[in-house]
Amino acid sequence: MAKKPMEHGENVKVIYEKSRWRLFTELRQKAIRIMEALDRVYLHAIVYGSIARGDVSEESDIDIFLPDQPSSFLVETALERLGIQVHRRKVVQATPFYAVKGYIELEEQRCLSFPLVKLRQVERDFYTFSGEADLRILKEGRRVAGIDKRLMLIEPCFEGHVETAIVGREGAIARLLGVSVHVVRERIRALLRRNEVGRTGVFVEKELAPNESFELVLKRLSDRNPAVRRRIQFSEK
Repeated sequence: MAKKPMEHGENVKVIYEKSRWRLFTELRQKAIRIMEALDRVYLHAIVYGSIARGDVSEESDIDIFLPDQPSSFLVETALERLGIQVHRRKVVQATPFYAVKGYIELEEQRCLSFPLVKLRQVERDFYTFSGEADLRILKEGRRVAGIDKRLMLIEPCFEGHVETAIVGREGAIARLLGVSVHVVRERIRALLRRNEVGRTGVFVEKELAPNESFELVLKRLSDRNPAVRRRIQFSEK
């Protein structure tokens, strides 16, 4: 069941059972395995969302992101050496103004994504907003604060976490997470709208054939889609 945004001042302490701590450890170990393989070829990766915050469930995905625009060849070579099966590869642009990204869907609810163009700061901050952790944080067993899809601030504590609704606290949340107030307001707007109208389609979603590279597909999209071309040109300025 989808989590709905909360718009009022809930403040709840959630105590984790042993089964939840075990699941948290298992999911993090799976993320570490992939991130170590990327680190060996000097690709800096983060995991974001519930795996970084700690508030995992059986439905939690392992979402790994490479913030710095990488060579897709290096990424795919690292996964191949690790023996990880790739289910699907695709190029996605959420809206005409957002960065174009590569997505590699892996087995067991794991996904690796990376920008195919330089990110704007506001796009980079979306990951910080949800809570992000790099390989060092994962290995140290630390958890970070971030916002879930209900628009609840998840703050780790010894027994589990404390969650608080963020609507009406945009300035304080921005300072706590180290992002701009604009990012907080934008994410609130987007998640509230998603709750009202449901998920909408993306502007571009192109699945790659086995013999295609991400860079080749991006070039073809740019040649025939002015919006994709403009976003690439914006990144090059």
